Amino acid sequence: MSMGFKTIPRGLAGLAMAIVMLAAGEAAAKDLLGAPAPEFTLRSLAGSNLSLREQRGRVVMINFWATWCGPCRQEMPLLDQMYRRYRDMGFVLMGINVEDDARKAGDMARALGVRYPVLFDTKKAASKAYGVSAMPTTVLLDRDGRVRYLHKGYRPGYERTYHAQIRELLKE
Repeated sequence: MSMGFKTIPRGLAGLAMAIVMLAAGEAAAKDLLGAPAPEFTLRSLAGSNLSLREQRGRVVMINFWATWCGPCRQEMPLLDQMYRRYRDMGFVLMGINVEDDARKAGDMARALGVRYPVLFDTKKAASKAYGVSAMPTTVLLDRDGRVRYLHKGYRPGYERTYHAQIRELLKE
C-alpha cells in the first residue's frame, strides 16, 4: 500500500516540500560552477541600480544575506575588510539582501559600517537564479563572469579561504 501526500499529515507534507525545494536549490547552485553567472540588476542602498554586467573584467564576490541571519551579521564586517583590501586590484563585492524589507536591511548595513555595495533582491529573482538555499551564500566569479567558487553558510575562519580564492582569481 503506497502512501501519497494526501494521506500524510499536513506538517510532514510541508516538511517534505521544503526538503524537495532545498534539494532543488542545491542542485541549481552546483550547476552554476564553471558556468556564466546569471545576470541581475538590483537597486542599491545608495539608491542607484547596479548590474552584474557592469562588473565584467573584475573579480566579483556576491554575498546573499538576511538581517535575521546571525552568521551574516558576523561575516559582514570581515567581508568589508576584504572589499577595502582588494578593491583597487580589480575586486568588487556585492552584498545582496534577500528580504522584503529593504529599510531594515539598509539600517543593518549602515549600523555595521559596510562600505561595499548593498543590493536588495526583494523579488527574489537573483537568489532563485543562484539557487540560494542557505544564509549566507557566497559566490566568487572570475573576470570573465564565470562562477568559480560557491560557499554555503559561514563559520569563523572561512574568510581565510575567501582571501586565498580572491588572490587566485586576481592573479588570472
